[in-house]
Amino acid sequence: MTQHVFHPSILRAYDIRGIVGETLTLADAHAIGLGYAACLRHRGHGNHVAVGRDGRLSSPALAAALCDGLVAGGAQVSDIGCGSTPMLYYAGVTLDADAAIQVTGSHNPPSHNGFKMVMNGVVFFGDDIQQLGEISAAGPAKMAGGSYAEVAVFDDYIDRLTADANTGDFTVIWDCGNGAAGPSTIAATKRLNGRHKVLFGDIDGTFPNHHPNPVDPETLAILCDAVAGAGADLGIGFDGDGDRIGIVDAKGRQVPGDFLTAFLAQDILERSPGAPVILDVKSSDMAMDLITQAGGDAQIWKTGHSVGWRDVGAYFHQRRFLWI
Repeated sequence: MTQHVFHPSILRAYDIRGIVGETLTLADAHAIGLGYAACLRHRGHGNHVAVGRDGRLSSPALAAALCDGLVAGGAQVSDIGCGSTPMLYYAGVTLDADAAIQVTGSHNPPSHNGFKMVMNGVVFFGDDIQQLGEISAAGPAKMAGGSYAEVAVFDDYIDRLTADANTGDFTVIWDCGNGAAGPSTIAATKRLNGRHKVLFGDIDGTFPNHHPNPVDPETLAILCDAVAGAGADLGIGFDGDGDRIGIVDAKGRQVPGDFLTAFLAQDILERSPGAPVILDVKSSDMAMDLITQAGGDAQIWKTGHSVGWRDVGAYFHQRRFLWI
């Protein structure tokens, strides 16, 4: 039995995250793997775990330590390598995994990293993360039967991303910010109608061109100028692991997230009248009014997709969508 105590700051509400080499170490990553395997075992959810990582400089070593811990705990690991968090979620489903873990610092600075986790199709957060800490402190037992295999899913993922695409004749500029969504964006846009330009599509964990948070106006400044200068119809910017976007309109202006939600809700509500639409606490009254006027049930909830999907019985769009 290997007891391990994490730095108190890294076991957060929605994920596990810290500063690499200070509050988050390779020993932590190994302990997370060992403890997570124990959680799976105790809950009877199986032992197959899909693992992915973003393009940060620290991610390969952290992912390797995580996988070692999972295998030591008896898990069967399918390592999909470097890619976006949505690609990891896709792998979790298509590989019929019982759980999935992405090593990622998300939209945070290069010195940060962490882990986003899903177990049995549900986001692993809150009390789950605290329980993981308790299991690690108690010393989870190592188990035989663990295994490790590298699995390629990129090509299948791109096929799935573009299978239902019915894009118009638009000019779109994509800012991948040197994050993990770069390769999939480049590959997917080659199959789409219209004209597409990809900025900073190469993965560089130092994020040399701008901070990896597309909600930040400073981050989107380059994209705003590019859209306006090219006369493009739309700009889309990704965060470091490709599960957060910022939108720029044809005039080179950032579109607030709550307005984007209200806009997308119009289409959903045409087919699902009265459906609840969840906005976070930072959303404006105007966005709520637009949703209500369209026949939706606008609901304010705490920030974070982990909290929203588990605690609120929202409808999920019945049409099939995957983000790059």
